[in-house]
Amino acid sequence: PSCKMGKPKNGEKICEVYLIVSLSNAIFPFLLSAVKFENCQRSREVGFISSHPNFSVRPDGTVYTQQEVANLSEPVQFMVTARGLHDPHIWETTVKLALVGHLHSLPGGKMWDSQPKVIRFSRRHQRGSSANGLRRQKRDWVIPPINVPENSRGPFPHMLVRIRSDQDKDPGIRYSITGAGADQPPSGIYNIDPISGNMFVTQPLDREERASYHLRAHAVDMNGNQVENPIDLYIYVIDMNDNRPEFQNQVYNGSVAEGSKPGSSVMQVTASDSDDSTTANGMVRYRILSQTPHSPIPNMFTINSETGDIVTVAAGLDREKVSQYTLIVQATDMEGNLNFGLSNTATALISITDINDNPPEFTVRTFSGEVPENKVNVVVANLTVVDRDQPHSPNWNAVYRIVNGDPSGHFTIRTNPITNEGMLTVIKPVDFEMNRAFMLTVVVSNQAHLASGIQSSLQSTAGVTISVQDVNEPPVFPVNPKIIRFEEGVPAGTTLTVFAAQDPDHFIHQIVRYAKLSDPANWLRINRTNGQITTMALLDRESMYVRNNMYEATFLAYDNGSPQASGTGTLQIYLIDVNDNAPVLVPREAQVCERTRPNSRINITASDADTDPNVGPFVFELPSFPPSVRRNWTISRLSGDYAQLKLRISYLEAGMYEIPIIVSDSGNPPLSNRSVIRVKVCPCDHNGDCSATGAVAAAGLGTGAIIAILICIIILLSMVLLFVVWMKRREKERQAKPLLIDPEDDVRDNILKYDEEGGGEEDQDYDLSQLQQPESLDHIINKTTGVRRVDERPVIAESQYPVRPSVPHPGDIGDFINDGLRAADNDPTAPPYDSLLVFDYEGSGSTAGSVSSLNSTSSGDQDYDYLNDWGPRFKKLADLYGGGDDD
Repeated sequence: PSCKMGKPKNGEKICEVYLIVSLSNAIFPFLLSAVKFENCQRSREVGFISSHPNFSVRPDGTVYTQQEVANLSEPVQFMVTARGLHDPHIWETTVKLALVGHLHSLPGGKMWDSQPKVIRFSRRHQRGSSANGLRRQKRDWVIPPINVPENSRGPFPHMLVRIRSDQDKDPGIRYSITGAGADQPPSGIYNIDPISGNMFVTQPLDREERASYHLRAHAVDMNGNQVENPIDLYIYVIDMNDNRPEFQNQVYNGSVAEGSKPGSSVMQVTASDSDDSTTANGMVRYRILSQTPHSPIPNMFTINSETGDIVTVAAGLDREKVSQYTLIVQATDMEGNLNFGLSNTATALISITDINDNPPEFTVRTFSGEVPENKVNVVVANLTVVDRDQPHSPNWNAVYRIVNGDPSGHFTIRTNPITNEGMLTVIKPVDFEMNRAFMLTVVVSNQAHLASGIQSSLQSTAGVTISVQDVNEPPVFPVNPKIIRFEEGVPAGTTLTVFAAQDPDHFIHQIVRYAKLSDPANWLRINRTNGQITTMALLDRESMYVRNNMYEATFLAYDNGSPQASGTGTLQIYLIDVNDNAPVLVPREAQVCERTRPNSRINITASDADTDPNVGPFVFELPSFPPSVRRNWTISRLSGDYAQLKLRISYLEAGMYEIPIIVSDSGNPPLSNRSVIRVKVCPCDHNGDCSATGAVAAAGLGTGAIIAILICIIILLSMVLLFVVWMKRREKERQAKPLLIDPEDDVRDNILKYDEEGGGEEDQDYDLSQLQQPESLDHIINKTTGVRRVDERPVIAESQYPVRPSVPHPGDIGDFINDGLRAADNDPTAPPYDSLLVFDYEGSGSTAGSVSSLNSTSSGDQDYDYLNDWGPRFKKLADLYGGGDDD
């Protein structure tokens, strides 16, 4: 239900369900027994009359104050009479208003009476015209709505109301209730004594979970028969202030521009209360508890107590001093009453946004720098500025402009995006000989415009002094490229021009020298000291190095400065054509039919390497010798460059003919050339094309081709003859020379697999036991010293090898290796057994004999000196057998 707030005035609506009256800055919610009449529900035309002078009831059952109420500290009780406009009956009920704020005025300190009353409607006597006077009329039983406060402490069960019927004198009547909260979920909250009709609440209620209940009361007899119509019971849970306001966020973020005027909106905070928003329990009010920091004053912001809007209340917001404020905001219900209301807090962070209220300022009034002449993209000076606005924002980013001192645009200023410095850069070369220094005036501003009312600073302008450094500049050709015109064919040694360069360093005397850098045809020479160009050969316009009549060469000019500097120049020679090339006939070969036909004509022209006017129109004519040329052929002129060659006679035998033609150009004087065109005369078909047979017949070979063919044939026959002679000779040699082996034993065409180490069948007549290892060692022990087999290990005491220390010194490694090598060389038992080997058995029937046979003859006059020439190993044999008695 909606209620008016504040002090009630005369005729003002209070509330349909409960009454709220403001007295002495306190809020007093009253309980109100709603005026309900069953008969009135059937008709909207009902009139109510209140017995209390301060309260009245409207036709819709709403209770109003009749006049200003000064004091409601005690409960109020009055009668309400209801009368239908078209019903003679009159109904009465009692309305009792209990002050919730003064619960002590009720017995037990409860919001309900300790002794609940039975609210009954009594029927008043109706005046009538009958003789008996008053008549009594039967009425229905009803019960008004029941108000129950939430969060009651009991005791439970607590009686709410007693339900009675007009027939309650009958002891057999039983009462019951149905509906949500009784026999339906949430069940068990309400119950009723079936005999007495007393209805109870069994537990505390929570309005935030459920604000009202709708039950139905029943009255039946012992047999279950309905004795009364069911009635509706409406139970309303009266709200108590049991919920704190809750902020939607614990931290709110807002912003406001620096320099904002008072009253500028910043942000809004919102808190909600689960209690009834139509009562003071759910009416939230806001206030600011603290502000951090307190600069420039402690109360820079205020908050709308009802809406939570935060606005500025003072000027002086400066981001450069305070960039963020922290506010602690409190929300309190009970309309902000700190004595009775519940509170909660949240944090509001207010960021002060930047505006361009600080112009950039140069750190110094004058900057200086220097730059070498002819250099570009060089940073001359770094211009530093200070800007207190937010870094890396349009309010902070600097923009530099040169407003004076650079009319030719030699310099520009780029902004360093990180440091915000201005980089003064050369973009156009400067010349020391023209400007030795520059005095620039530079202005700095921001990307964003200054805020309203902010003026530029005098320190936003600075001067920059740039000194130009002189460097050795290369010589410069005044005209580059230089174009000259000459006729082709000028003789060698002709002076063409002087291609001289100038040294731009006027303040330093330097000598310039010249050299040739590029001369594709090697036609030119340049004087080293003065740059004079002369020819070394004839200039030919028709050369492959000439493009569009232009020949191009480049030359180098260098000075003697330190460091040396050089420049290049290009000389272009336009060659004027002279008539030095005779025309050449085109085409050089053609074919015609042997009989004169309309299309048996050859179109001829000429090509000339010269240009106009030394080319066409051309003159074509046949020579007078040999006479057969003019007798068989004729030339007719088609145009200045074209003529037509055709047969003069009606038939010419098929074959290849060489026809000389004299071609002359139009030069002054004209040049002529005798050219030969080879014409194939052949039989033609009906289309005028040479037939295949005729083409073969007409195809003739020249003398050179015939000679070449004959030479090839002779060479081929000679090669065949030589091959036959070689084969014959080889066959004779094979028949004369005896075979080394029998052809049957020839194994050159066979694949042999050797899987044995023994000899052939012819070598099996010796005793193999001589070559086998004996089981005893007697023959080794008794063998002469120094004579042993290769597969035997000498049976003697083993030599002692040096032992390497566990932790050798690097310097001892060489000695260790040498000692081990020396011991191995002196150890006869160390493999390989590469001492002198003596073979005791070499097989029978050997014409070479054996070592033993050599030994047997060593006592004679045998000479073994020739063994010295066979190498060191054979030298040992020579010493052994020929060295005398001591060996």
